[in-house]
Amino acid sequence: MLSSDTFSYTVQARCSLAEAAALLSDLTRQGELHPLIVRVRRVPPRPGARASYTINDRLAAGPLRFRTTYQADVLICEPDEIVTVARQWPATTVRNHTRLRAEPDGLVRIDVDITLRAPTPLFRYAFRQARAAHLALAARLGAALNNAHDEQAPN
Repeated sequence: MLSSDTFSYTVQARCSLAEAAALLSDLTRQGELHPLIVRVRRVPPRPGARASYTINDRLAAGPLRFRTTYQADVLICEPDEIVTVARQWPATTVRNHTRLRAEPDGLVRIDVDITLRAPTPLFRYAFRQARAAHLALAARLGAALNNAHDEQAPN
C-alpha cells in the first residue's frame, strides 16, 4: 500500500525567468543547493523526458548512514514551468512542479509543489527527509539566483 502527501514553498529572487529556469531544470546544479545530494550524472533521456539523471544521496536514520541512488527526469522545461519526477526503489516517487512568474522590480516568484508517494512503512521517514531537504534547498535558492544574476550583470 502507498501513501502520498504534498508540501509547498515559495522563493523570490532578483533574476530573470531564464536564469531561474536554467538553474532549476539542470539537475547537475542541484548538488549546490540540495543538502542530501552527493553526485549527479546526466544520462541519455528516458522516453518522454527532456533530460534524465542518476542521482546519489547520502541519508541518515539515527546512527545509520547510507547512500541511495535514484533516477530523475525533467518532463517539462518551459520559461514559466518545470516538472521533474524522481523514482527510487521501492516504489517511491517525488514529483516537483515548479511555476515561475516575473514580478515587479525585477523579481521572480518561484512556487514549488512537491508530492511524495512511497510505500506506507517507509512514507513518514521519506516524507520527513524530502521536506527537510527541499526546504533547505529553498533557503539556498534565492541567494544562489541573486548571486548568479549579480555576476552576470554589467558593471
